[in-house]
Amino acid sequence: MTGVEAARAAADAGAWQDVLAALDDAGERSDEAVELRATALYATGDLEGCLAAWERLHARLAASGDREGSARAAAMTALFLLIDTGLMAPVRSWAARAERVLGDAPPGRVHAMLAMTRTYERLLSGDLEGSREQAAAAIALGEEHDIMPAVVIGNVAQARLLVLEGNVEAGLRALDEAGAQLLAGQVDPLTTGMMLCEVICAAQALSMPELAREWTDLMEHWRGGAAFGGIHGRCRVHRAELLRITGPCDAAEAEALTACAELRPWMRREYGWPLAELGMIRLRKGDLAGAEDAFLAAESIAWSAQPGISLLRLTQGDAATAAALIADAIAHPVDIPWKERPPSGDLRVAPLLDAQSAIAAARADLQTTESAARELARISSRFPSRGLAASASLAQARAALLRDENADARRLALDAARTWAELEAPFESALARVVAGDALAADGNSDGARLQWDAARRGFGDYGAVGHAKDIQTRLAGMPASAPVASTSATFRRDGAVRLIKFGGAERALPDLVGFRYIEHLIRSCGQEIAATDLVGMEQPGAEIDQLGLPALDEQARDAYRRRLAEIEEDIAEAAASNDIGRAELAARDRDFLVAELARAVGLSGRIRTVGGRAERARTSVFRAIHYAIDRIAQVEPALAGHLRGSIRTGTTCCYQPDPIALIRWEQ
Repeated sequence: MTGVEAARAAADAGAWQDVLAALDDAGERSDEAVELRATALYATGDLEGCLAAWERLHARLAASGDREGSARAAAMTALFLLIDTGLMAPVRSWAARAERVLGDAPPGRVHAMLAMTRTYERLLSGDLEGSREQAAAAIALGEEHDIMPAVVIGNVAQARLLVLEGNVEAGLRALDEAGAQLLAGQVDPLTTGMMLCEVICAAQALSMPELAREWTDLMEHWRGGAAFGGIHGRCRVHRAELLRITGPCDAAEAEALTACAELRPWMRREYGWPLAELGMIRLRKGDLAGAEDAFLAAESIAWSAQPGISLLRLTQGDAATAAALIADAIAHPVDIPWKERPPSGDLRVAPLLDAQSAIAAARADLQTTESAARELARISSRFPSRGLAASASLAQARAALLRDENADARRLALDAARTWAELEAPFESALARVVAGDALAADGNSDGARLQWDAARRGFGDYGAVGHAKDIQTRLAGMPASAPVASTSATFRRDGAVRLIKFGGAERALPDLVGFRYIEHLIRSCGQEIAATDLVGMEQPGAEIDQLGLPALDEQARDAYRRRLAEIEEDIAEAAASNDIGRAELAARDRDFLVAELARAVGLSGRIRTVGGRAERARTSVFRAIHYAIDRIAQVEPALAGHLRGSIRTGTTCCYQPDPIALIRWEQ
């Protein structure tokens, strides 16, 4: 076996160090050996060595007169520069070099590669129209010359462009379709990992943690045996982002630190992404010195640490500097390209406005607080998202509080708190409850304020935000003792097909619902966390996943679908070779069906992915059942409905936790 043959076999097995050893031992210097070396160097974390190898291959092939080979090596250099350096000028330079080498050659495979690279070079450079044109070219050339990475990258870019334009529904549908292509195994692991990362980033930019969570879980499962190069680290950053939302802080920090260690060999400017995420986590945790270190490290490589560093200054007690920094960040957003945040437009500004709202409210700056609230409301209406809507509601609550419109402030803040709780974002929910408590206190309702602040304290504590929890505890300790509160007699009992309810008044009857039975389980287990899957199991003993109304595809089925897709592609190729149009059309229909099945199993728009996604299906089912049940209660007993809305938290786990001051005596 030659050195190249041994290296090729090692590459097929993913043994990249063995690839390098085989080439070195045999002294291989052929063109194929150089390409194998470049790939192995990238896989083992030597980005510069990888780039140098491609550059050497470009020069060698150019000297030998191999125009297409030389242009391809230049295009690969541009691609790897794009993936990890964040430096667009070298990307453009190498792409232009490849185009010069190609000259007037008819469009071919290298042109498809260049189009897919230029698609993201244009997108990250803020040229959305140019990106759209290049994406269309990448798709067309990729389909014509069987370059599937160009097709998939073009499709994902088009989907992100739809989202950035405000066409969220169409953009998510397009991401569904692209995700199906990725999970069907139609492209190489590097392209798959990078594009899965893109899909997650799109969900994060829209403040849709529930969708980002589903795709991150999928990427985590996929990367186990397939991730290439820095994809492992990118997946870790996404997990850290989600843990920053759900908590606990310690787990989020550990994930972010590991991501930094794993990504350091590959990333250049983009290394600021995990650093800034680490800073945000430490800020929430209360480690202000550690947050400052991470933010300044990100800034040192020209990565914007906003809004984190402005919020840090606020927490350090320098509200004036915080206000100046965030105002400048909004007025002059950083144009350095990054794939992990929207390169331009409203979605890039939304997190900055959210921070400005908090900072301005802390300074009692009504004009700025109102301005930030108006802008967030406009953005949330343009980009439908529960997370963005909750941010806008909280900003409006802060403005209402400064205007002494306390009832509106309380209502808006509690709306935001409930939404964030349903999205499993306890830190954000606790922030909103603090504002609700402030509104109640301003109205002289100290008992109500105590109730909301105590809920916020518990939320911060469970999340791991030690500093915030201590601040609220100090506030509670300074309050006068509350007056005794009379208990409320309540009933929530099933009698055959009827549900009997009472909340301090007369008993009423409603037809029983599955959501009522979930609520009854939670009330009986007051204060205890119950998994949504367990609630479903209590009401549907032995229920299979299909009984939730959504069919499942297990790993074996998905693997079979992918094999069938490969066989269908072979059939289409044979039909095309024999000019059998009818056969090709039938095969294409089979392919569309299988791709649609994979899209349903792995879709972004709230659809089910894997058997491991059963918890997500249960979460959605229980959430809808409980909230529909509460809406029915509200029609006959509004006080009970209000109590349940404020006391029941739904999510992957559910809990009935009434406020301590609300003395409820549940009668059987």
